[in-house]
Amino acid sequence: MFSLFPIDNGVCASEGFFCDGISAGLKQDSMPDIAFIYSDIPCEVEALFTQNKFQAAPILHYKNYNTPFKTNFVLINSKNANALTGIQGLKNIEEILQELQKLHPQIHNPIMSSTGVIGVQLPKEKIIQSLQKIHLRHKNNKQASLAIMTTDKFNKTLAFEVLLKDKSRFRIGAICKGAGMINPSLATMLCFITTDAAIPKEDMKPLLEEASKTTFNAISVDGDTSTNDTILLLSNGKSKAYNKEAFLFALTQLMQHLALEILRDGEGSTKLVAFEVKGAKSKKEAIKAAKALSQSLLVKTALFGCDPNWGRIASTIGASGIECDPNTLEIYFGEVCVYAKGQIFFDDDNEKKAAKILQQDSYKITCNIGLGKESFIAYGCDLGYEYVKINADYRS
Repeated sequence: MFSLFPIDNGVCASEGFFCDGISAGLKQDSMPDIAFIYSDIPCEVEALFTQNKFQAAPILHYKNYNTPFKTNFVLINSKNANALTGIQGLKNIEEILQELQKLHPQIHNPIMSSTGVIGVQLPKEKIIQSLQKIHLRHKNNKQASLAIMTTDKFNKTLAFEVLLKDKSRFRIGAICKGAGMINPSLATMLCFITTDAAIPKEDMKPLLEEASKTTFNAISVDGDTSTNDTILLLSNGKSKAYNKEAFLFALTQLMQHLALEILRDGEGSTKLVAFEVKGAKSKKEAIKAAKALSQSLLVKTALFGCDPNWGRIASTIGASGIECDPNTLEIYFGEVCVYAKGQIFFDDDNEKKAAKILQQDSYKITCNIGLGKESFIAYGCDLGYEYVKINADYRS
């Protein structure tokens, strides 16, 4: 048995962790654009990265460390992805981190992460100059979470304290960013998780992968996969407390909350929608169909217009490649059945009820395939005019 309590301070809530956000002049009006996370002792580290073949320079730099390795520092910049920048992109990271370690020799195997425009070299001079502003013992989670934002409308952060049966306790916290280029394919944004739990190194990667399946790997804003997607887990073990079941539960709850916050903040989105597919022949097919629904542009635009166009739902399932039959399929908007086993239930009354559900800020669309027992829930949002406006001039 264990108990979970929300606490303050996000990514620096765990014992021995510190963070802050500073300005390097990458954003306008002296807004924070560089964040750091520091532990006063070296941490075990694990990560999940984008499945995009063109991985950004920070990911390649991380992979150049001899594994396993420990670190106690992460430097994150916004406004520039440092992706598709060739050998120079890696050299820029090395130069920045070398200057960082000259200022702070206690930093060990620093990691860099970046988000922003692809195909532009890092403004390394500005970043290097800003390093003078770093004070390792600061605890400013809000500034750190603001610094990593790009098109995000709000910062995203959460922390928990976990009380175990033997009265020992550990903490886990995170910051993340994401609003666009969000596709259910591994990490789908940047997320930095810290914990003082004494989690064994061999548990870290499997638990990250398990928690990501129904959280960051189950959301879609626009179906695009970034070059920089990262989930990073740092553990310094200072609490000396650990329970595998409790840690997985806390990690999943943390990631689920932040994943749904990303959807609420989706570029131009106005609605958070759960797509539940059940009655599939296999888990793989349930996942495939649910994710197809969460990514369909025709479905997303109908949701934006509050149009209960169930035909688009059915068509997307049929096109997903799973085994399905119109004579066993059922479709619900909330609790309103609009189609069941070959019969249409879309009279004026039901259409009005379904349209009213689609006007809500959040709701569920359920599709029962009727051929098996497996199910999966993917999460998405609508797609409207503002998305086009944001991404038509993103570089400016």
